[in-house]
Amino acid sequence: MASVLVVEDDQFVRSALIRQLTEASHTVRSVGTALEALREVAQIGFDVVILDLGLPDLDGAEALKMLRGITDVPVIVATARDDEGEIVRLLNDGADDYLVKPFSVAHLSARMTAVLRRARGGGPGEPGGAAAPPAVLRVGGLAVDPLRRQAQLDGMALDLTRREFDLLAYLAGRPGVVVPRRELLAEVWRQAYGDDQTIDVHLSWLRRKLGETAARPRYLHTLRGVGVKLEPPAEHT
Repeated sequence: MASVLVVEDDQFVRSALIRQLTEASHTVRSVGTALEALREVAQIGFDVVILDLGLPDLDGAEALKMLRGITDVPVIVATARDDEGEIVRLLNDGADDYLVKPFSVAHLSARMTAVLRRARGGGPGEPGGAAAPPAVLRVGGLAVDPLRRQAQLDGMALDLTRREFDLLAYLAGRPGVVVPRRELLAEVWRQAYGDDQTIDVHLSWLRRKLGETAARPRYLHTLRGVGVKLEPPAEHT
């Protein structure tokens, strides 16, 4: 069971989602505007947000950016827009998954289960439930704790978004190994396909927080056309 916020201005769609998600034993609240959604999320903790893009006060893509400014709650975008470029932009802006309308509640429930499993499972690629707590991953001056979802660089805490942390943790679990981009999309983003820009944007954000650049990498190394590897810089080897 999950606590769900449905952000949908179409009263018919909204009522149907509330009824069917409630019948599936979820606790559901709903609003019809982006500003109401921001107030709800700021005041009440939710497990997942279902966000429609066609809202009357703000475009849902702008609402997503504002949500990401105040919370890391998983967000599933519900959209009638099936343009791949738009979908990539939404994922880059912090969406955890998306569904193209029309969709069934069974499909939505399956996506919710996958998103919540990733959010609660302590990191990408790890099964939920009774798995043994993972050890702290150390690569040079980096320390990544998948259980507590904390990361430090040279003893200083890193302020990472959930997706940035998942990407860093996945690479830290494979130090020195070139991880193909397709594997990163599958294991970190849970996508069978996607635009390389999705990975490049998050790598750029991570590099900034690690104090490096693509031109002068220390930990994150990109092999053009192959993949990405994380390894300790020369001063730590």
